Amino acid sequence: MEIRKTRYDHPDAVLLDGMVQQEYTVRYGDMDLTPMAAEHFEPPLGLYLVAYDGDSPVASGGWRLQDASEEGFADGDAEIKRMFVIPEARGRGFARAVLAELEATAAAAGRTRMVLETGQMQPEAIALYESCGYESIAPFGYYRDAELSVHLGKALRG
Repeated sequence: MEIRKTRYDHPDAVLLDGMVQQEYTVRYGDMDLTPMAAEHFEPPLGLYLVAYDGDSPVASGGWRLQDASEEGFADGDAEIKRMFVIPEARGRGFARAVLAELEATAAAAGRTRMVLETGQMQPEAIALYESCGYESIAPFGYYRDAELSVHLGKALRG
C-alpha cells in the first residue's frame, strides 16, 4: 500500500469519486450533493489522499478546513469527505490507513477536531469510525437535517 497526497481533481481521485457517487446512488437513491471543489483540499485549506495497491488506485479520502462560520461546525474542525475503498480492496486495512493519515495531517495543520457525515445505509463506515474513536456529534453541513444522516466527530491531538 502506498498513500499519495494528490489533488481532488487528479484522474485517479476523479475515478474513485465517481465510484463512491455510484455507491451513494445505490444506497440512497442520489449522489452526495454537498458542494465541493478541488480548492477545498489544497493545503493549507485541506488535503486529499489516494491509496494505491501497486499501480491501482483503491482508496481515497480528504479533509477540508471548516470553522464556526458554517452552521454546525466549530472553529478548528477538519471535515472528512469522500472516504472510499473499492469493493475488491475492502477488509485489507486501506480505510484505516487513509483515516489515520487524514487525522495526522489535519492535526499537524492545527485542526483540533475531525468531523464527518455518513449515513445509516453505510453500517460498515459507521463501525469503522466508531472503532477509531468517533462519537455522535451535533448535525452540521449540507445534510444536517437529513433523516438518514449520521454525524460523528473525534478530538485530534497535535
